[in-house]
Amino acid sequence: MKPQMIKQEANPLGVKPVSVLLAEFAIPSIIAMLVSALYNIVDQFFIGHSVGMLGNAATNVAFPLTISCTAISLLCGIGGAANFNLNMGRGNTQKAAKYAGNAVSMCVVIGILLCIATRLFLRPMMEAFGATDQTLAYSLTYTGITSFGFPFLIFTTGGSNLVRADGSPRFSMLCTLAGAAVNTVLDALFLMVFDMGIAGAALATVIGQAVSAVLVAFYLTRYKTVRLERACFRPDAALWGNIAKLGMSPCINQLAMMAVQIVMNNVLTFYGEQSQYGSDIPLACAGIISKVGMLFFSIVIGISQGMQPIVSFNYGAEQFGRVREAVWKSIACATVISVLAFLCFQIFPRQIIGVFGQASEEYFQFAERYFRIYMFFTFANQFQPIVANMYTSIGKAAAGALMSLTRQILFLLPLLVLLPRFFGLDGAMYAAPAADFVAFLIAGAMLLREMGSLKKQEKPA
Repeated sequence: MKPQMIKQEANPLGVKPVSVLLAEFAIPSIIAMLVSALYNIVDQFFIGHSVGMLGNAATNVAFPLTISCTAISLLCGIGGAANFNLNMGRGNTQKAAKYAGNAVSMCVVIGILLCIATRLFLRPMMEAFGATDQTLAYSLTYTGITSFGFPFLIFTTGGSNLVRADGSPRFSMLCTLAGAAVNTVLDALFLMVFDMGIAGAALATVIGQAVSAVLVAFYLTRYKTVRLERACFRPDAALWGNIAKLGMSPCINQLAMMAVQIVMNNVLTFYGEQSQYGSDIPLACAGIISKVGMLFFSIVIGISQGMQPIVSFNYGAEQFGRVREAVWKSIACATVISVLAFLCFQIFPRQIIGVFGQASEEYFQFAERYFRIYMFFTFANQFQPIVANMYTSIGKAAAGALMSLTRQILFLLPLLVLLPRFFGLDGAMYAAPAADFVAFLIAGAMLLREMGSLKKQEKPA
C-alpha cells in the first residue's frame, strides 16, 4: 500500500510565518517546561520550610532519578515527535501515526521498568547517589514514594512532545499546569496542615503527575492530524530503534546531567567533610542551585522543543530556508533569556537561596559563592541544547549525540574528578564554567557549519 500523501499547504508548519509558529509552539512549551521544573522547586520550598536543610539535601540525593525520568521521556517523546514530523513533512501519514503510537508504548513500558528497578534497589541507589547518615532516611522515604510516579512522569513528558507535534502546544501546557497546580495545593495541605513531612511532599508529587498523565492519555484518543488506531501502539522493534536514534541526543544530555549530579553529590560530601562547612551544607546548597538552574534550562529547552516540529517538518519538506530561520530565531530568543538569567544569578544569589528557607550565615556564604561561580557562563549555555536539538530535528542523530556529550561527559565529569584534588570544594565550583566555555565554542562551530550547509541546499526563489 502506498503511503498517504498530503499537500504541504495543508499543514501550517510549512506555510505560516516562522516567527508566528515559534511563538505558538515555544511559549506553551516554555511554560510547560517551567511548570515541570517547578515540581521540584515547590517540593524544595515546602520541605525547606517544614522539614529543614536535611530534607532539601535528601531531595538532591534523589534528584538523579528525576533526571532519569526526563531522559527516558525525551528519548521516547522527542524521538517519536521528530520521526512523526519528518514523515508528515514527506507526506507519509501512516508511518507518522505508527511512530506516534510506538513512542507512547515506549514511555509506558520503560516507565514501569524504572519504577520496578528503583523499588528493588532503592537503598543502594540512595547510598550511591551521595546520601549521608543524616539524609539517608529522608531520601529513602521521598524516593520510595515518588518512584510510583515515574511511569506517570515519563508518559506525561514524553506524550506532551507528541501533543505538540500534533499542533496542540497549548493543551500540552495545560496538562503540565494541571498537575503542577494539584501538586502545589497538596504540598501546602500535606506539609503545612497535616504535618506529613517529606512523605507528604512525595505523595503530592505523585498525585500531580497522575493527573497530568490522565489528561495526556485523553488527548491521544483524539489525535488531530492522523488517526491513532490500536495497531499504532503495538511495539515495533524497528520503529523503537529509529525513535531511540533521534531521541538519543536529548536523552544523553539528561543522563549526563544525572551522572554529573551523582559525581557532584559525592565530591561535595567527601571534600565538604574536609572543609569548614561540613558535608550537608554543600549538598543542600548544590541541590537548590541545580534546581534553580533547571528553571533557566527549562526555558531554553522549551524554546528548542518549540523549534523542533517546525525544523523537522520543513527539513522533511526540503524548505531549508525556513529551517535556518527557525534555528537562528530560536537562538536569538534563548540568548536574551540567558543574559537575563546570568544577571539574576550574579546579582541576587542570596535572595534566591533565601526563598528555600533560612539557615546559618555559613550556609548563605557558601551558597552565594557557589551560585556565582558555578553558574558564571549561564549567558552562553543556550547554544549547546539548541544545536543538539537542531541535529535531532533534522535526523542527524550522531551529531546531536556528540553535541549532547560535550559539556557533561567530555569536559565537566573529568574536571569534577580532577580539580577538587587540587583545589578542594573550589575545584567543584570552577569545573562547571570551564566546561561551559569549551562546550560553547564547539556548539558555535557546529552551528555555523550546519547553517552554511543548509544555505547551500536552499532552492533559488
